[in-house]
Amino acid sequence: MERFQNTGQPDWDWWGRLWPTPADTLRRLGLERGDRTAEIGCGNGYFALPAARIVDPAPVYAVDLDETLLDELAALAAEQGIDAVVPIRGDARELGSHLPEPVDVALLANAFHGIDDRDAFLAAVSDALAPDGRFVVVNWRTLPRAETTVGGEPRGPPTDLRIGPAETRRVIESATDFRLDREVDLPPYHYGLVFER
Repeated sequence: MERFQNTGQPDWDWWGRLWPTPADTLRRLGLERGDRTAEIGCGNGYFALPAARIVDPAPVYAVDLDETLLDELAALAAEQGIDAVVPIRGDARELGSHLPEPVDVALLANAFHGIDDRDAFLAAVSDALAPDGRFVVVNWRTLPRAETTVGGEPRGPPTDLRIGPAETRRVIESATDFRLDREVDLPPYHYGLVFER
């Protein structure tokens, strides 16, 4: 698994058009001070950096396979004086073995649609979470790609890869002991699902 299918790292400019205040998005999804957090597929830190400010003094374990993106993340964290981000190069299917401790929150943004072996991935997330941990999934709604434009251009995964909140919930609940706590609408094109044990 070199990377999840169709989940490349877009630039910050268009992320900023979708989520101009990523910290507010994370708070709406329930992230709080003291939450030990793992962001799976963190890229260069669009969510990991504001997450670290929210959860401080707890750590944010920023997990990705792309060493270049992790280097960018480390540089940005140093530039912004953020000490709590811990970049980790690793495969999400072995998440627990990469983390030094169980986490309170596992965050997966814009990638669930591209996971090829969901059962193995979800088992790894389950193993990495503390007993009362939460799994937060953010993903694209099942709108046609032509309708999910940013800066006048279609963005996001191909239409046929998109899965809505009901299907995401079914897949996760059938493979784990997670149960949906709440769904959060994330306009203009996303939803968030917060699962608890």
